[in-house]
Amino acid sequence: MALMKVKFDLKKRVKLAQGLWLMYWFAVMAGVLVFSMGLFFKIELRKRSEMMDNNESHFVPNLLILMGVLACGINAFGGKICYDSLDPTKFSKWKSVLKPFLVACLIFNVLLFITAFLCFSLRLALQFTLAEGLRNSMKYYKDTDTPGRCFMKKTLDMMQMEFRCCGNENYRDWFEIQWVSNRYLDFSAKEVKDRIHSNVDGQYLMDGVPFSCCNPSSPRPCIQYQVTNNSAHYSYDHHTEELNIWKRGCRDAMVSYYGGLMNTIGALVLLVTALEVGVMVGLQYVNTSLTTLVNPEDPESESEGWLLEKSVKETFTDIMEKMKAMGKGNQVEEGGEAQAVATVS
Repeated sequence: MALMKVKFDLKKRVKLAQGLWLMYWFAVMAGVLVFSMGLFFKIELRKRSEMMDNNESHFVPNLLILMGVLACGINAFGGKICYDSLDPTKFSKWKSVLKPFLVACLIFNVLLFITAFLCFSLRLALQFTLAEGLRNSMKYYKDTDTPGRCFMKKTLDMMQMEFRCCGNENYRDWFEIQWVSNRYLDFSAKEVKDRIHSNVDGQYLMDGVPFSCCNPSSPRPCIQYQVTNNSAHYSYDHHTEELNIWKRGCRDAMVSYYGGLMNTIGALVLLVTALEVGVMVGLQYVNTSLTTLVNPEDPESESEGWLLEKSVKETFTDIMEKMKAMGKGNQVEEGGEAQAVATVS
């Protein structure tokens, strides 16, 4: 028994085809939207690619761009079929390709749903890639004279000011690395010598942070050096006083930004998937209603349309049987080839 059977006359078929044609062009615009979102997210990632440990995070925006292009092509083709379905003579040329096209639409919708899922799950991958990438970037902050790294200071400073953050996990991450270039250190000074000799790596470590960690909204002048030395500043206690540097780590800030962006994109992709499923179902009704005309010679005759020719259970059973038959056919072919090889040898 056919699933979700509907009776059609000429008026209903025309309305369905016209409405579906309009929906297909909305779907084309939705494809442009998916493409634009992928392109926008790829540009956002590239802005800070130096602070990411790998290029795997670009897989999702690349996939969005691909799915957007495919959506435009598939929906434009579907719109053409719906337009031609208003004229039975024009529609006849599409009958042989409609079933493969509907299968392709089903596969495309599954891929679109997977893309939406990947958008929601990207947050976890970003946490790992940013943790390692930011840690390495901070080590290169001082290398303003090194080719290939001279831009890292500006990149990190701009990022900390834009996201209102400091360090990887928090501002104390700057205490564990030398972020001032040797070029600006007076090695004859006792304080510099003592700090360098105080650690096994011979680095100039201090309880200070770059200027970009300063909170401009603080009424007090920024305390970016000797942050943990209460005696170095008047009326200051770093344990109890609200510090006038950003306390939030940049990894958390960037994951929140990119995660929120990807959640929004994922939700939009799900809406596009729902639209794609809708037009696919509509095209199936157009196809079945035109192939079941009571009198093919009379376009005004009644017909029936359905979503599936059989029930869901029967359709699934048929698919499994076809897959088994294909598997047995491949086994027979392999067995025949092996027997032929044995005969020759």
